[in-house]
Amino acid sequence: MSKSGRSLLDWLSLNRTELGLLLAIVLVFVLAGTIDPQHTYFDFSARRGAELSFKDILRQTSMLGIFALGSAVVIISGGIDLSCGSVIAFSGSVCATLMLLMAPEAMTGGSELSLGVIAAAIVGTVLVGFLIGSLHAWLITVIGLPPFVATLATLVGLRSLGRSIIERVTNRMLDGTSTQIQIFDDRFRYLATSIWIPALIFAVLAVLFWLLLSRTVTGRHLYALGGNEQAAHLSGISTTRLKWLAYTLGAVTSSIAGILYIGDQAVADPQTLGRGYELNAIAAAVVGGCSLQGGVGTIPGTVLGVIFLRTVIDGIAKIIKTGADVYEGLIVGILVVVAVAFNQLRTAGSGRKRFFADALGIVAGVTLVILSALVCWLMAGDTPGVIGGTLALAAIVVLKLLEARAARRGQSDARR
Repeated sequence: MSKSGRSLLDWLSLNRTELGLLLAIVLVFVLAGTIDPQHTYFDFSARRGAELSFKDILRQTSMLGIFALGSAVVIISGGIDLSCGSVIAFSGSVCATLMLLMAPEAMTGGSELSLGVIAAAIVGTVLVGFLIGSLHAWLITVIGLPPFVATLATLVGLRSLGRSIIERVTNRMLDGTSTQIQIFDDRFRYLATSIWIPALIFAVLAVLFWLLLSRTVTGRHLYALGGNEQAAHLSGISTTRLKWLAYTLGAVTSSIAGILYIGDQAVADPQTLGRGYELNAIAAAVVGGCSLQGGVGTIPGTVLGVIFLRTVIDGIAKIIKTGADVYEGLIVGILVVVAVAFNQLRTAGSGRKRFFADALGIVAGVTLVILSALVCWLMAGDTPGVIGGTLALAAIVVLKLLEARAARRGQSDARR
């Protein structure tokens, strides 16, 4: 077989995590489409059925995936970025502010913006993302702040800064002060309301990031940095430049997402835009196989993690209908805990680990039963709540019996 043929097969091959995610995506589609009273995923008879559902999932997946890819690179390099939601809000605010400054009549009168104004605003916004990523890298490498603290600072500060900028600019450019900038231009909004543009950006970035991590020396160095920073530094690797690259990619992808989100929502509102999206990005990367300890993860896994996360959120929305967005944070939180716990157990080995052996384990088991019953009750009603709690209790009891049996077997082997 030719070298190019082997490379193609290597690219298409999936590890166990990625294969499991692919099967889980199919399972979620089937279960959600079956439980949904309207069977939306299987209804191709009208445009309001499966076609629109798949298009919306593709568009939302693409916009989430754009900044989740940047978050994955940061995590693989051994860092963490808590600021991507605020970077999205700040970048969207900057983009709308630039357009307002360059074309105030068009922005306020609802007339069409020139392509030059749109292009300049986009370039300026991406440059802002580059500067934010560089600031993160400087705080971490030169000042010596932990990544958690450095990005937590911008998580808190950028959203307020974006609001302050909008208030000051609207006070000067418009009749009164506003905390939002409305966007009426259809051509700018088409960047997000179309399906193919976000999907194309996501696909191109995914390919470029995959090539960077899996086919370049820099990519191997990023994995080495995440695996053991001290060893990488002693090997002659420039860890400062690698962190600069990782955090810059994370911030730039968030800036691109910010441009798309203000086009999707037709307004730049830094108070609400991107709120909590940092957890979505981390969840997609972790569910896709990235380890929060660094040095582990793939771009195909992150892509599948993004698809799985959006599929679960959309499936819950199809089943619950009204008020499904209330449970989005709960769903993402559960997925993060499960994914991180799975990765930890798989890495450390759980053959002899006992989860419910002592008083702490028993209290944790009771808590899990209560949480399971509560979540099922909130999402589906009284009977599902009882069933969910009962199933959780049964699973914990079975697991405890298996642990006790394994412990007795271990003691018996030790006596021999």
